[in-house]
Amino acid sequence: MLEKTPIAHLDPSRKVPVRPGIDRVTLAYNKDLMLCYFFLKKGSKLELHRHVAVQNGYVIKGKVRFLKEDGSSFLAGPGDGYVFDSNEMHGSEVLEDSELIECFTPMRPEYVP
Repeated sequence: MLEKTPIAHLDPSRKVPVRPGIDRVTLAYNKDLMLCYFFLKKGSKLELHRHVAVQNGYVIKGKVRFLKEDGSSFLAGPGDGYVFDSNEMHGSEVLEDSELIECFTPMRPEYVP
């Protein structure tokens, strides 16, 4: 596993499928922090899940409903930022074709290219 990628260009040909309709490109990272770009297709879903990493994101385009363990949700669209704490249950429903940038700390080893 690479320990560090200090700079990376967004190259859509490097997309890695995460789930049906959800693709990821891992950008710059080190052991403490990771930046990823996500392409999401309308209608795709990500079930409730949790991970150790704190997750901070920004919606570039599209619309996503984020779901929380208590049944509440919030809608995020272009220009909106969001955060999920370490081990906070969350999921999503993609309402429009969307693109997001997300940052994880610590980095997620399973996302290393």
